[in-house]
Amino acid sequence: MTNNNDITYDEHAPLVSVITPTFNAEGSIRDTIESVLEQTFTNFEVIVVDDCSQDQTVEIIQDFVNQDARVKCIQLETNQGAAIARNTAIDHAQGRYIAFLDSDDLWFPDKLEKQLTFMQENDVAFSFTKYVRMRDDGSLTSNISRAPETVGYSDLMKHCVIGCLTVMIDREKTGKIAMKNIRRRQDYALWLTLTSEGYLAYGIPEVLAKYRLGSNTVSSNKFKAAKGQWFVYRKIEKQNLLKSAYYFMHYATHGLKNKLKSSKKTRSDGSIGGANQ
Repeated sequence: MTNNNDITYDEHAPLVSVITPTFNAEGSIRDTIESVLEQTFTNFEVIVVDDCSQDQTVEIIQDFVNQDARVKCIQLETNQGAAIARNTAIDHAQGRYIAFLDSDDLWFPDKLEKQLTFMQENDVAFSFTKYVRMRDDGSLTSNISRAPETVGYSDLMKHCVIGCLTVMIDREKTGKIAMKNIRRRQDYALWLTLTSEGYLAYGIPEVLAKYRLGSNTVSSNKFKAAKGQWFVYRKIEKQNLLKSAYYFMHYATHGLKNKLKSSKKTRSDGSIGGANQ
């Protein structure tokens, strides 16, 4: 890590604000922040908003704050959920570009550099990349997300292929952004808002992030995920019952195909490991 006195932002390079909500993340937050500090593109700020953690998360973040001026910590007074935590960070962000990284996920070192270059060269407002899923112990699986060339509103309504940990948004093009104040799928709702306003999401076909598989992915939460999806269709996007059912059918079918594909891969190689780093 770098000493506070050595940090100055490059006025000739765009500033990227990294948005990181945390809650009881003492086991992963150090690696997450370090994956940002190790970026080849260095003109960034990391705004970590703690949602009333009960463990040592804040103390760990503060260690980074004391040693690197690019790391900032905001503590919420009451637990309010990821949407409020992310929006609080966005409100404090100084960067033209907003990038999202949750407190248990990681970036590859050239993530910001490659994505920013892509967006500038192609005049893009909204982009995302591929990511690889990793286990709790940090070992990688062979399960890699897709990154279609472009994704529009109708595509997203059927299935969200965009991983929040890979997204970068140019606020100079989109104007003010904020996540819906809902407990689940608030990032998905923001992608829908942006694409409904005409901003296509552009995919970068390269693995630049690592998504940690944890308790959020166990089968007991599939019902909650489905409820969240349905809620977005009906209450956020205000689709009628028929259209909601149509889109939900696509969502459920895709989930089933993914499950069958993962099971087949596991049986064929005896594990899920082996992704390229």
